[in-house]
Amino acid sequence: MNKKAIIIIALVVILAAVGLTGSLYTVQPNEYVAIQQFGKVVKVVEEPGLNMKVPFLQSIRTISKATKLYDVPLSDVITRDKKSMIADNYVLWKVTDPVKYLRTLDAVEERAEERIEAAVYNALKNVISSMSQDEVIEARGEKLTQLLTDEANSDIGDYGILVITAEIKALDLPDDNKAAVYARMISERQNIAASYKAAGDAEAQKIRNETDKTVSITKANAKKEAEVLVAEGEAEYMRILQEAYNTEDKADFYNYLRSLDALKNSLSGDEKTIILDKDSELAKLLYN
Repeated sequence: MNKKAIIIIALVVILAAVGLTGSLYTVQPNEYVAIQQFGKVVKVVEEPGLNMKVPFLQSIRTISKATKLYDVPLSDVITRDKKSMIADNYVLWKVTDPVKYLRTLDAVEERAEERIEAAVYNALKNVISSMSQDEVIEARGEKLTQLLTDEANSDIGDYGILVITAEIKALDLPDDNKAAVYARMISERQNIAASYKAAGDAEAQKIRNETDKTVSITKANAKKEAEVLVAEGEAEYMRILQEAYNTEDKADFYNYLRSLDALKNSLSGDEKTIILDKDSELAKLLYN
């Protein structure tokens, strides 16, 4: 081979190497690779690995799939009842449509954040202005976050971006409004506590009344049963006496014992004089 042929072969090898190098590209995990030809996206590759493109005619743009955090500047918003509130938000977002993202924002993250900031501010303004201050405070947390996220996505979808969550870090009042609002909130909580206490006192009184009623009924029933038992006992006592003294001799003996008992009781103490009718049982007893 002459020197000219060697040079030609070397040039061909170099051109082939350059062409091969220019046609190969690698897709990393968690990223998109957009293939552009004459400034237009002709293909988007998502699967990680080694791929090929047409050298010199096609170029690649790498776009991250990762979720990004953007801290939104403080926003001053007005509620439906004309109360001013200061919102401090952050947003988690990611690219879901790389073609739209390239066409509208040229895949520039700073431009994306500008659009996100505007979308979140509009969402805050629309959501907060449709609610009273009390409703805003009550909705803080998951409910308000979902409302803001949905509203922001309705404004940002044309840019190939998804707002995963538009979270409120702080939703505060201007300093000159805080004292009045806190005083009103304390008063409301005190009213709620008083209503709970009143309900508890009423329930306690109801329980006491029921208990007193039960005790009274129980005592009355017990007294009634005791009186019945006493009456039954007395009746049984009289029946036994009647059976014991059901003859004339036994009756006379019973009267005799009763007379002695009466005489004994009348002679108790210092006074030992008794005055009897001559026809009384005691007189008969003594005379006889």
